[in-house]
Amino acid sequence: MIKFFKSTFEKIIEGTLFLSSTITTLAIVLIIVFLFREGIGTFNQSPIEEGFSLVVNKNNPINELSAQQIKNIFDQNITNWKTVGGNKDSIILFNLDNISNFYSDSAIGENFEFLPQCISDYTEKHSGVVAFVSTRYTGKGFTGKILTTPKVTITQFISQKEWFPTAQPAAQLGVLALILGTLWVSFGAIVIALPLGLATSIYMAEVANPKVRNFLKPLVELLAGIPSVVYGFFGLVIIVPGIQKLFDLPVGETALAGSIVLGIMALPTIITISEDALRTTPKAMKEASLALGANKWQTTARVVIPYSSSGITAAAILGIGRAIGETMAVLMVTGNAAVIPHSFLEPVRTIPATIAAELGEAPQGGLHYKALFALGCILFIITMAINLIVGYVSSKKKYNTR
Repeated sequence: MIKFFKSTFEKIIEGTLFLSSTITTLAIVLIIVFLFREGIGTFNQSPIEEGFSLVVNKNNPINELSAQQIKNIFDQNITNWKTVGGNKDSIILFNLDNISNFYSDSAIGENFEFLPQCISDYTEKHSGVVAFVSTRYTGKGFTGKILTTPKVTITQFISQKEWFPTAQPAAQLGVLALILGTLWVSFGAIVIALPLGLATSIYMAEVANPKVRNFLKPLVELLAGIPSVVYGFFGLVIIVPGIQKLFDLPVGETALAGSIVLGIMALPTIITISEDALRTTPKAMKEASLALGANKWQTTARVVIPYSSSGITAAAILGIGRAIGETMAVLMVTGNAAVIPHSFLEPVRTIPATIAAELGEAPQGGLHYKALFALGCILFIITMAINLIVGYVSSKKKYNTR
């Protein structure tokens, strides 16, 4: 009877553990599927805001304009249709706000009921006109021509430099600057955190006496519990003014400030995991090394660290993940300038900071909303690629040491 209850209890425990792991795995898979489903929707839409159209004179030979060309036209960087393959004719920008300059109130109508006819008439009379108007004004009886705009492509999304997802008349969805900003800040953070973290973990595991270790370890682990906004506030008040003064910059919100703050935030993870890995080295291996004539530092470098390489690699991966995925602290100290960085002393903008800053204001289901999910997909791919690369390098190193 006791054996039966024991067997039943073990089966219940096994079933509970299996169910827990299955639910966790399924939740992760569903999150990834949802992320990519929303993100891929970016590449099925036109950069023109839904419900609006670009219209030109019916005799204009131009049938299609890219989002970049539209931006340059409305920014008046392009002023002649010949530049984009049309006739040699000056471009006339038509704005509904100024329609009262061309038509009387009676012509427009008290309730704007004659506005479509006014837009159609103005478009027909001016060969070089281009107007950004609601599609409800371009229905039956409209004599102009509606331009088409190519849908957003993955290549354009990744390679273009300008990120203005709310720009009108055409959204500019270039994430190259955001990707480089993320990698730039994360690389700087790891360059700062990894050597310091590894050195501290070696000291705590191999050099410090038990009293010092027992004091430092809880102190280091306590740093991991500090909210990221506190780190960001510390960086904004201390690090940013220090960098501005030290390098005589107009602003201190730079990639360097972000790297320093992220480096500090990644230190507890790297130190704790690396120290635990170093302390798992069998005592017999260290004693054997010392018995063969190696000193303490040679034993640490040639025995302890190689034996603990997998744990140190895990610490590096988690540290990189903390650096790449951080939002609030980076948002506060990097300047949030969506430009391609050329040095650590320039403002940058990262993918997580962009998502955190803009997702709450993006209309659900719109192009901006889906583009932010596409950024999340890119962040996921970057993190996964770094994990695979570090894991591959670690396995090759472990193989070569055998």
